[in-house]
Amino acid sequence: MKNLLQHSLLILLAITALSTQATAQCYEENGKYYNLDGTPCTNTVVSAVPFLRIVADARSGAMGDAGIGISPDPNAMHFNPSKIVFAEEGLAVSATYTPWLRALGLNDVYLAYLSGYYKLDDLQALGFGLRYFSLGSIQFTDQNGEPLAIGRPNEFEITAAYARKLSEKFAASLSAKFIYSNLAAGQQVEGGETIEPGIAGAADVSFTYRTPIELENAESELTVGLALTNIGSKITYTNSLFRDYLPANFGLGAAWEIDLDEYNTITFATDINKLMVPTPCQDNTCEDLDGNGVFDYREQSGISGIFSSFSDAPEGFSEELRELMYSFGVEYWYDKQFAVRAGYFNEHLQKGGRKFFTVGLGLKYNIFGLNFSYLIPTTNQRNPLDNTLRFSLLFDFSAFDAEE
Repeated sequence: MKNLLQHSLLILLAITALSTQATAQCYEENGKYYNLDGTPCTNTVVSAVPFLRIVADARSGAMGDAGIGISPDPNAMHFNPSKIVFAEEGLAVSATYTPWLRALGLNDVYLAYLSGYYKLDDLQALGFGLRYFSLGSIQFTDQNGEPLAIGRPNEFEITAAYARKLSEKFAASLSAKFIYSNLAAGQQVEGGETIEPGIAGAADVSFTYRTPIELENAESELTVGLALTNIGSKITYTNSLFRDYLPANFGLGAAWEIDLDEYNTITFATDINKLMVPTPCQDNTCEDLDGNGVFDYREQSGISGIFSSFSDAPEGFSEELRELMYSFGVEYWYDKQFAVRAGYFNEHLQKGGRKFFTVGLGLKYNIFGLNFSYLIPTTNQRNPLDNTLRFSLLFDFSAFDAEE
C-alpha cells in the first residue's frame, strides 16, 4: 500500500510536468463554464516543479502562509528577500523540516529548507536558500504492472540573493536560482522517450517599504512588500521541444506591527498571491494554430506566459480575480521570547479550493529560536499537510557579539 500511494503521488506530479495538454470536461452557458454536474467549472492553474511554492517556514505556516511583509528572518528568502537588509541581526540561519502526506502514513516524503543571510553593512545584505523535496522510495512498474527498479525521486533549488536599501524606508533585491527535478530519471513514457532530470534557472525580484505609524499610546510600523518569484526558463523531462512553465508568482503583502508596551507586541499580516502562469483554455477557446497537437497557450515563452496570465482566463476578468489566493495571519509576542500565532488561507473552489486554518507557537532564547505550526483543514478536500506538525529552527549568531 505504501508503494502504491507513493507511486500515485509520483504519477500526479509527472502528469503536471509531462502532459502536453489537458482541459476540464466543462460546458459553456452564457459565457460561463460549468462542470457536468452543474457546478462552476474547475480550471486550476498548473505548473511544473510546484515544490517551489510550498511554504516551509513554520512561522508563516502558522499565520495562514502570510510572510511577505512580516518582520525579517532567514525565511524571507522564500517570500521576499529584500526584507533581510532591514533585519536587526547581522547573521542568521534557519533550518525547517516539513513532513509531507504524513496523514496517509508516509514517513519518507518531506521538504527540508535551509536559509540564511549576512548583512555586509547597514545598506547591503546577502542571502542564500537550499530547498530539498524528497518523494521517498518508489517502486517503478511497467505498463503491465511488473516491477522494474526502485527509485528515490527528489527535487532541489539553490538560491542566492543580494538586497540593498535604496532609502531609509525602501529596499530592493535580486535573486538567482538553480532548479533540479528528478522525478523518474531513466524510466520511459509512452512513445519510448526516456525521462531525464529537469533543469531550469530562474530569478526573483522583490521590494520592501517600511514606515512608522504614529499611535496615541503605542509605537507601530507598517511594512509592505512586493515579490515576483520564479521568473525564468521553462522545464522539460524529455527530449520534447515542448516545455512546462515554472510556478512564477506575483505576491503582494503587508504587515502592521504594534508595540503595545515594553513586553507585548502584536502583528497583523495579509498576503495576496497569484500564479503568473497561463490559465488552461476551455474546449471552445483552445487554439492550435500550427497543428502540432499542443494548444497555443502552452507554447508561449516563460516571459510571454507571465504577461498573458493576467488576461487569458476563459471567463474574463471575473475568473482572473478567482485566481487570487489570500492569506491572513496574526502574531502575538510576549517579551520577544514567546509567540502565539493563528491564520487562515483561502483559495477559490474553481482554482484548487484550498481552505484551512493554522495555529502555532514560537520560542526564542539567546541565539536559538523554535517555531511550530499546525494546519487544520476546513473542507473535505485533502491537504498534504493535514493535521501535520511542522517546525523551524533559527540561529541568531549576532547574539554572540551582544554577549561580549
